Amino acid sequence: MAGDAQLSLWLEPQTAPITTPSHCPQSSQSGWVLRRSARARRISARVHRDCRVEIVVPQRAPARAVTEFIERYRVWIETKQAQARTEARPPEPFPPETLALEACGEFLRVHLAGGAAAPRVRRGHGDLLIIRGDAGNRGDLTRALQRWLMSYAHAQLGAMLAMVAGECALNYRRLSIRRQRTRWGSCSRTGTISVNMAIAFQTPQVARYLLIHELAHTRHMNHSARFWATVADHCPDWRNLDRQLRQGWKRVPQWVFS
Repeated sequence: MAGDAQLSLWLEPQTAPITTPSHCPQSSQSGWVLRRSARARRISARVHRDCRVEIVVPQRAPARAVTEFIERYRVWIETKQAQARTEARPPEPFPPETLALEACGEFLRVHLAGGAAAPRVRRGHGDLLIIRGDAGNRGDLTRALQRWLMSYAHAQLGAMLAMVAGECALNYRRLSIRRQRTRWGSCSRTGTISVNMAIAFQTPQVARYLLIHELAHTRHMNHSARFWATVADHCPDWRNLDRQLRQGWKRVPQWVFS
């Protein structure tokens, strides 16, 4: 579930360290950075939600090829930057006051219990999520919330995946929960289904569609007509739900990808 075109607008911010080369142009609004990647097979441009531009380059690509690519696609990149600035969301309260885990049917209230130790997050009674420790340390609290969400998503989405797989008579090997930057989900040839933990913030219908989509890949490792027919058999409204999923990042709290 990821766009693999040469030019793509990322839905989540990049968190891996990147460096700025001397020949890479700079935008007046935000930095243009270049990252060489051993996995890249071609030069690509990525515009992040915070308007940063990242040029991803294969290890052996010459500087001249990078320069030519940038000049060729500069207008496209700057257009996407302008679009990202227009769609940017205002800063959200942090620590969060609530967590709308709609895919799992839960809306949690966040309670700050105080303390000076490193922040810890645990589930309380009913709809309460308790944060103990120093909530003023944004970095530590963000990581604590991300760890809690990872564990929560594994349990909740794992149960959901098992149920949907049984309903659809589609088998998988295991579930992997990840905090992916560009994918909502994927399926390996060995039957491992990976799901972005941010799916927990989507509607139940969208979450179910994603799981059916990835389960269908256990039969068809492509997006052929037969693949989509399998999806449609179990999710007739998949086109509408796929459109909602592509806009699903708007439902995800900003701290999830900080």
